[in-house]
Amino acid sequence: MLPHSFKRVYSKSRIASKYLRYYLTASNGKGHGVHSPFVFEFITKILNDSTAYPAYDEIEKSRLSCLGNESTIIVKDLGAGSGQLTSETRTVRSIARHSVKPKKFGQLLYRIVKHYRPSIIVELGTSLGLTTAYLAKANPDGKVISFEGAEEILSVAESIFRDLKLHNIRTITGNFDNTLSPEVDRLSSVDFAFIDGNHRFQPTTQYFTTLLRKTNNSSIIILDDIHWSQEMEEAWKYCKDHPSVTLSMDLFFIGILVFRKEIREKQHFVIRF
Repeated sequence: MLPHSFKRVYSKSRIASKYLRYYLTASNGKGHGVHSPFVFEFITKILNDSTAYPAYDEIEKSRLSCLGNESTIIVKDLGAGSGQLTSETRTVRSIARHSVKPKKFGQLLYRIVKHYRPSIIVELGTSLGLTTAYLAKANPDGKVISFEGAEEILSVAESIFRDLKLHNIRTITGNFDNTLSPEVDRLSSVDFAFIDGNHRFQPTTQYFTTLLRKTNNSSIIILDDIHWSQEMEEAWKYCKDHPSVTLSMDLFFIGILVFRKEIREKQHFVIRF
């Protein structure tokens, strides 16, 4: 457990400084000089895949609709908050602007799922459901289980799923502390997970540890906002240093964890994206 004196969120200038250092020191994202076959494939076939998949336009139309939606909803934030929004009464537009992953990362998650074809996908933090839609569209034969703490936000997301005719998503509402563990116990495996909720050290590491119970050699776990605060940086370090993780990739805004036993020596890469 981290001391209570830890800052919850870094200032914008601190994050900008960290990002500049990351950008100047990270691998160039082209795959040159990368000796890991897994990472080379990831960079060349996923990170640098510039295909304009039809799903992109479909989902981005939903984002535009949300950005024009001034409806207000009550949001009881069970996590560390957005860093931008502090009121419990928020517009759909403000949530879409400040709390939803940008299309660059939603589309990266789409390509990861499309490439590796995980059967069971777990998402912690549905929000408006745009990232969820990318995960579901990427593998229609897979199952997406998405957890959200705020009921009114989830109702907006579910309307988007209906509009996009997505039928492979199951949503679960409530505090992740209560809902995640029982649900994971019912799953045969966790092949892919995206952790985007309650950006604090203890909950994040707890969710990671819970998901580990059902990971396998091909599983991938992704953490969001790994440099958002000191707590999240410590949570990222805890997860990537875990003995079960054989390879990790830092893309600054997200961190990717791999469990392949054929990677015999732990590897860590910082990659520009």
